[in-house]
Amino acid sequence: MSLIGDGLDAAVQKAFTRPAPKSAGARMRYLVKQLKGTKAVAQMLRVSQRTVERYVKGQFKKPRPDLAARLEREVNKRWQPQIRAKAKAKAASTGGIVIDTRARMGYVAPIGSTDDNRIRHLTIALPPRYAARLFDAQEAGASDARLQEIAAEALKEVYFQDGGRRAGSLEEVRFTDIEHLEFDL
Repeated sequence: MSLIGDGLDAAVQKAFTRPAPKSAGARMRYLVKQLKGTKAVAQMLRVSQRTVERYVKGQFKKPRPDLAARLEREVNKRWQPQIRAKAKAKAASTGGIVIDTRARMGYVAPIGSTDDNRIRHLTIALPPRYAARLFDAQEAGASDARLQEIAAEALKEVYFQDGGRRAGSLEEVRFTDIEHLEFDL
């Protein structure tokens, strides 16, 4: 997926009230129940229907690394959808989202100001409207570049312009070379 998209998913997963299934068999059984059959699970995971049945019965225990990763991703994507929706709605309406990042940031500004890109480590609370924009773009299937643009706009307003109190002539913020990125709701 993407760095920012994965970070948003990880933040939402912190809101889960129960841990997702850990074993391959438990994950397969959960997916079979969610998709109402082994055939749909087999197609989604790109394995045979018989392989899915063997995991469900407990005949197979340890999946290949690529299958284990797909299995974990698909279970986490479907785990506790109502809790996930509530966490996103809260962040988008009242709570906002906290971004912790270490990345190269700079800006385009009028001539005479220092606009050097430099590595900055920031932990900033973003307003709910940016949380809503990030989650909406992610659900719409936006690319990592688009999510990065939204995050850059949020950092421009909150960090560089301090909510309109300074740097009013700032045109654009560059947010590149992300070394670390984590979100928290």
